[in-house]
Amino acid sequence: MGLFLAMLFVAVPFAEAEANTTHTVQRGESLYLISQKYGVTVPQLQQANGISGTIIYVGQSITIPSTSSGSGVHTVTRGETLYIIAQKYGVTYQDIMRQNNLSSTVIYPGQQLRIPIASTVADRGAVRSGNGNVSAADLDLLARIISAEAQGESYTTQVAVGAVVLNRVKHRDFPNTISGVIYDRSNGYYQFTPVMNGWINRPATDSAKRAAQDAVNGWDPTNGAIYFFESWVTNQWLQSRPFAAKIGAFTFTY
Repeated sequence: MGLFLAMLFVAVPFAEAEANTTHTVQRGESLYLISQKYGVTVPQLQQANGISGTIIYVGQSITIPSTSSGSGVHTVTRGETLYIIAQKYGVTYQDIMRQNNLSSTVIYPGQQLRIPIASTVADRGAVRSGNGNVSAADLDLLARIISAEAQGESYTTQVAVGAVVLNRVKHRDFPNTISGVIYDRSNGYYQFTPVMNGWINRPATDSAKRAAQDAVNGWDPTNGAIYFFESWVTNQWLQSRPFAAKIGAFTFTY
């Protein structure tokens, strides 16, 4: 299965949301773009609005959950991870680790973290929600890699595989297109087994096509992971990566 390198989340400036803020959906917007504008996550928007998927419509009123940038110090609450906190403040989890001299990604409720000032780094990713900047060919390619890697897995797992590809598109050290990421070679080897064995050329399943679109629309069940591998794999280097999620048969890490 595909093996990936750790992601550096590209920070973008965002408008801090106050309590009871609402946003009226405009043409071409998606939950992902709205989440980036207000510095929240797609799952937070879904929870605040009772939305189970990613479909929204023009004119819809979206409740924005409140956030607080405060004085640059964040108190960790139960269930938070460095990645989730970094996404909230528009920085990378590596930035927070450096700012607090952390040697690992382990944090605990009640811990106070100093938050560095967010960088205004432009998003290199070619992906935009609603298929706006994703060609039909790239969307089909994304669906085919999902199908080849995760056919038979749950729908959430399929979306997660697609999200990992898109996360890698945003990584400054890797190709910034879907096709570039999928056909990337390292040390003479393709990064995705289905590219090497030719399974990438098989037509995508209908489920994989839907999963590809959901991933493009901003659904990321992995919370930003950039690696995935079958959980039974015992490779110590893979297992040493910061844990993001276990979904179906796959482990997702940073």
